[in-house]
Amino acid sequence: MLKLSNAAARRLFLAKHGFADSGDDLLAAIEKLGFVQIDSIATVERAHHMILAGRRKTYRPPHLATLLERRRDLFEHWTHDASVIPVRFYPYWRHRFDRDRERLTARWRKFRRPGFEEQAADVLEHIRANGPALSRDLGDDSDGARPQGSAGWWDWKPSKTALEYLWRTGELAVSGRQGFQKAFDLTERVIPADILAKQPSAAETIEWACASALDRLGFATTGQIANFWETASPAEAKEWAAAHLGEDVVEIVVEGAAGDERRMLARPDIAEAIANVPEPGGGIRVLSPFDPMLRDRKRAEWLFGFSYRIEIYVPAAKRQYGYYVFPLLEGARLIGRIDMKRMGQGGPLVVRAVWPEAGVSFGKGRIERLEREIARVARYAGADGVSFEPGWLR
Repeated sequence: MLKLSNAAARRLFLAKHGFADSGDDLLAAIEKLGFVQIDSIATVERAHHMILAGRRKTYRPPHLATLLERRRDLFEHWTHDASVIPVRFYPYWRHRFDRDRERLTARWRKFRRPGFEEQAADVLEHIRANGPALSRDLGDDSDGARPQGSAGWWDWKPSKTALEYLWRTGELAVSGRQGFQKAFDLTERVIPADILAKQPSAAETIEWACASALDRLGFATTGQIANFWETASPAEAKEWAAAHLGEDVVEIVVEGAAGDERRMLARPDIAEAIANVPEPGGGIRVLSPFDPMLRDRKRAEWLFGFSYRIEIYVPAAKRQYGYYVFPLLEGARLIGRIDMKRMGQGGPLVVRAVWPEAGVSFGKGRIERLEREIARVARYAGADGVSFEPGWLR
């Protein structure tokens, strides 16, 4: 049985996540990742922009809108969270729409204010007659953001809930955003007709979800395969692996950062893939907390020895690092984390603190590489220069 060293596993995983590429084709980068998570927090820049800028030095935020809103090469929907996804994958979301229709109907009837189902037909008719609509166009005062005193998502008003329900179940699609608010339109006016015409079966969807997840992870357990898209269940991923084992799926042994070994699944050509994988670049990269390589926190900790959590919901006095701290990647190693914030539109990017990982020293050369990366981040985030608070290197 093939054994993959931790160093080789890291190189392959990073290559699968686009850190060894040199091209500038943005759509190809997103297709390689599978999806890019969307998040509203913009301490420096929103997560989806940081994810893409971390892989494409020429990337700027308007580039994503071109693919999503003008060319319709992407669509917006859910994987493990709200994400932009290549539109050619849209047919495989039909299975998810059917599943979510049953699940969300039962859940939202129980926990949300009544009336959203009754309003669904009216919402569809309004959009059919008037074009794309934001939540506020239907009389709501929010687009999912928490109003003062709100308990959370269950406080959405009926028309807002109806919009989200129709989107989650495939009747509506996101046609664009105004600010960060979603504009919804009829699906047939957003998704290209040739894409809508494809209707894979549930079995074909599970086959695609499992195969494409393994291809993007490089090596994985069946649980990790199921978690990638959150389309196949853990039981379905196990059944898929059992059906393909010995043919186009093999078992290998992978070494973790602490030296422990785990059996995982991979493609039969993994030895060749390892031999041909390029080394990741030697510079430092600031990663979004929602970067796909960190999306599975337990996998990242096992593979890289890097324990990470977002502390935005942790009371300030109990935070270990900070409200929104960015991991730092150098080569195939996560070397630390940085707390920084853009001070308003046109303001500077302020570096508050950098915490090196245990055993990582920040000498002159590494500090210079970090400063170059921070300056690059400041440019694409539209900040006016960079400033460092006293004692920033912890």
